[in-house]
Parts: sequence; C-alpha cells; structure tokens
Amino acid sequence: MRLLPKMNQFLKLFFELGPLVIFFVVNGNYGIFPGTAAFMIAAAIAIPTMWIIGRQIPIMPIVSGVFLLAFGGLTLYLQDETFIKIKPTLVNILFAIILWSGLLFRTSLLRHLFGSVLKLSDIGWRSLTIRWSFFFVVLALLNEAVWRTQTTELWIQFKLFGVLPLTILFSAAQLPLINRHKID
Repeated sequence: MRLLPKMNQFLKLFFELGPLVIFFVVNGNYGIFPGTAAFMIAAAIAIPTMWIIGRQIPIMPIVSGVFLLAFGGLTLYLQDETFIKIKPTLVNILFAIILWSGLLFRTSLLRHLFGSVLKLSDIGWRSLTIRWSFFFVVLALLNEAVWRTQTTELWIQFKLFGVLPLTILFSAAQLPLINRHKID
C-alpha cells in the first residue's frame, strides 16, 4: 500500500536526514570512528527503506550511500578521518559533473529526476541545472575549506547546521526561477 504523497515526502526527508543526525549524535558522544560506523549502518538501513516505502530508486541518496560505504569503510579500516571528510567534496563534484555532462548532451538530468513533480520550459530546466551544478561546486569548496582549516567537531557541525540550511535557502531562492518558467 502506497502512503499519501505528503507522508512519502516527510518520510523521504526523515530517511535522508536521519543518518546524518545519527552521525552527529554518535560522534558527539563517542567520537568520529563510532559516528562513521553508525552513519554507515543508518544509511544502509535508510536507503532500502526509502525504496520499500516509495517504490522509487532514490538516486542522490544511493550515490551518496555508495561513497559513504567506500570512504566510511576506508576511514574505519585505516583509522583515518580524512576519508570521511573528503566524501562530501567528491560527491558534490560528481553531482556537478553529472549535471554539466547532461547539459553537454543537451539534456537536463534534473528534468529526469524532478520532471514528474515540476513542469518547466527547456530554458527553465537549463537554468536550474546550471544553478544547481554551481551550487554543488560551492558546497564542495566549502567542505574543503572547513575540514582543512577547522576541527573535526566544527566540520561535523558544519555538515548539519551549515550545509543543510544553505541547501534549504538555495532551494528556496530557486522558486522565482521555477515560477517564471513553469508550464501549466
């Protein structure tokens, strides 16, 4: 039985943010290595659960989850927190490259991801894709700046209290563009 769309969105958000919150809490109490292990376990549970609930493949969480398992595994195996710290940089750069590659082939990959929810003109999709690709680069650069210049604790706080609000603000800032290029 499929859940109501609003409940699906709430649960999707819960399962996307839940592993990060678990990482934050466990790290705060036990350190980065137990936090990384808890993050990996939570993501390994959350991603299939999202599939079970929504019957859709959550592309971005899957890509991020694969990187998390690889770089989290390296972090734990080598007892070196550098690997978990560079994961967001690499994931964000990968997302930017994927979006730019789509534009190179004259297609908006965002349209494939969100076309069932948003109906935009071709110019709207192109503009939105360009903006998101640059936003992913900014997130990658911010991650690099924070983890290389700040403590591990501050970097973890930045992931939850910096990246999340920035992403919400950036998303909200796209509404005028979306409204301008919306097709009824």
